[in-house]
Amino acid sequence: MIIRKLAAIDIGSNAVRLLVHNVIEHEDKPPAFKKSALIRVPVRLGEDSFTKGEISENSLQRLIKTMKSFDLLMDIYGVEKYMATATSALREARNGDEVVAAVLQESGIGIEIIDGKKEAAIIASTDLKELIKKDRAYLYVDVGGGSTEFTIFSSGELKVSKSFKIGTVRILEDLVEEELWDVVQDWISANLKGETKVEIIGSGGNINKLHKMSGRKIGQPLSYIWLNAQYHFLNSMEYEDRISELGLNQDRADVIIPAAKIFLSAAKWSGAKKIHVPKIGLADGMIKTLYYQEN
Repeated sequence: MIIRKLAAIDIGSNAVRLLVHNVIEHEDKPPAFKKSALIRVPVRLGEDSFTKGEISENSLQRLIKTMKSFDLLMDIYGVEKYMATATSALREARNGDEVVAAVLQESGIGIEIIDGKKEAAIIASTDLKELIKKDRAYLYVDVGGGSTEFTIFSSGELKVSKSFKIGTVRILEDLVEEELWDVVQDWISANLKGETKVEIIGSGGNINKLHKMSGRKIGQPLSYIWLNAQYHFLNSMEYEDRISELGLNQDRADVIIPAAKIFLSAAKWSGAKKIHVPKIGLADGMIKTLYYQEN
């Protein structure tokens, strides 16, 4: 038996995450992937990128400190290989390339800025196929701070995928025009035309948190009815009360509401009544991509 350690760094618009995986290799058996550690730091790059068009010096320094700490942690965990990607916040920042260069110089960590198409492809390389049944269609919804990736599976196969600039931080900053919601609705309706049985697979920290708050067991889906009621309950509370009474983190207590709105909209437009929450996403896909690139 050989245990290898791989890491994924996901630099999103709301937070930066380090995921460490143990990959257990046995002779004549497929490799087993086990999460070893997940560290999340609320460096909200999207607030700069989406409102000012560039990453501020303060945010850059916070990102550099985060990357330095991740470099040390990967060394402690014995990580042999890592992959670091940045999505919409750095993709849209005028100084995105300069930020990547500064992080590399200060921390030694190389970051790849990926587009929505590659982001969706990496997500699709996760263990989603284990959940997907051939007798129904699935709308995979990965909600981030700056964008949401929608992927449709039909008859057990990936049919189409698209990224839209609707994300939780962008909504909070009032940067999503009403027309874009209509565009997303039309895209979902057109690509699910003729499908009579549709279910949603949700990804991202907010839907994971909502699933935990529901008290449902791992593998048990959320219902549209429950999510709709929870959305209105959360929306009726003050921001401070969501922190003090519900125990939500400061950087979760605001974005969880627009995230719920995105999932509810997707469910309404697709006709889905169930939302599966497998708790896998971009970082998990990065681990698989990293492993199979060399095997």
